[in-house]
Amino acid sequence: MTSSATDAPLIKPSWLATFKVYLEPPTLRMLLLGFSAGLPLLLVLGTLSFWLREAGIDRTTIGYLSWVGLAYAFKWVWAPLVDRMPIPLLTRWLGRRRSWLLLAQLAVMLGLVAMSFNDPKVALEPVVWGALAVAFGSATQDIALDAFRIESADADRQAALAAAYQTGYRLAMIWSGAGVLWIAAWAEVAGAASYQHGAWQTAYLAMAASMLLGMLTVLLSPEPMRRPMPAAKNAAEWLQGALIDPFADFLRRYGKQALLILALIAIYRISDVVMGIMANPFYVDMGYTKDEVATVTKIYGVLMTLAGAFVGGVLSMRLGVMRVLMLGAVLSAASNLLFAWLGGRGHDVTSLIFVISADNLSSGIASAAFIAYLSSLTNVNYSATQYAIFSSMMLLAPKFLAGYSGRYVDAFGYQYFFVATALLGVPVLVLVWLASRARPPLK
Repeated sequence: MTSSATDAPLIKPSWLATFKVYLEPPTLRMLLLGFSAGLPLLLVLGTLSFWLREAGIDRTTIGYLSWVGLAYAFKWVWAPLVDRMPIPLLTRWLGRRRSWLLLAQLAVMLGLVAMSFNDPKVALEPVVWGALAVAFGSATQDIALDAFRIESADADRQAALAAAYQTGYRLAMIWSGAGVLWIAAWAEVAGAASYQHGAWQTAYLAMAASMLLGMLTVLLSPEPMRRPMPAAKNAAEWLQGALIDPFADFLRRYGKQALLILALIAIYRISDVVMGIMANPFYVDMGYTKDEVATVTKIYGVLMTLAGAFVGGVLSMRLGVMRVLMLGAVLSAASNLLFAWLGGRGHDVTSLIFVISADNLSSGIASAAFIAYLSSLTNVNYSATQYAIFSSMMLLAPKFLAGYSGRYVDAFGYQYFFVATALLGVPVLVLVWLASRARPPLK
């Protein structure tokens, strides 16, 4: 499977056939499983920080607790286990991919239940352990789900599956972002204290129950065609097949191009990730209210991302992944310049809607093409391990650099910061151009 093959199909499907792919069972299943994948993220990061702050936890501690999210960046460490290790009894019943999916979803659900029954104002540590369980369960689900998606359809369907996955993921982020706040507000007792643990308990239990949708989808889905793997004679042979071979396979197939591809993966989303860290402080400093930010960025903005993911999936199938990858890189960098423009307008909701529309539409297009590109790089025999490595790499450098974003804003201001993040996208354009000219990998 190569990007060149993706870009130059022998026969282009008709527009009707292109859109019909979104109604096929594998695509609809990926929509539901994308919801299950997107649900936990905010519940251990953004929404959790809101809860902790309302409970009186200081901002320094909340910042340290964001390291819980590093589980997503290091999921490649245990990806070989998910790729190859059977789960006693469960794998025999469901198959290799579905058994890991169900186990991960169960870990997320139990972690959310544990968080809900502990009040961080009284005892923070149990909430942290629950959040860690959710994060590791969620990262494991991502590993298994990426492999499940890649193995569930041919190369010409991967862009559509990626778009459906992104749609479900973003819908879940609305539910776990705005939805959990609505439930907590509804569950509050009128006239009582401003912080009520019972309201948050109800909200997090509702989120735990929402994981049942993904679990039911797993139980009703067919297992992808099983590819038999020879049994290892000892631990060294198992490590060779589970950990070393996936790395060696990628290097063997791509040769010198491997460094170019890895560099592209490492920085493709750098403009979005670095800018995103300072987005919420920017909204506060510009005088936008919580209701305005929630409505425009958490709901309307997510809907625009969904539209972008859909457009990105369709364009990838019609024009080729590499062309849309370049388009996404250009739009992502350019949309950061709109934030610099917004910074000079002060509190202007109409301008905020315009900027969020452009930014989230660009992000959706870039994400759909990027996921399809990552999928095209994997060998189906090592899909879970290789994809986990790629998807982890795309966050490490941007997350590290983003840690200095606050210091930069303090020194130079928001407008210079947003321009700088746009300029970070220039090397990405060069790498996409070089990757598009690279020769097909070795067989």
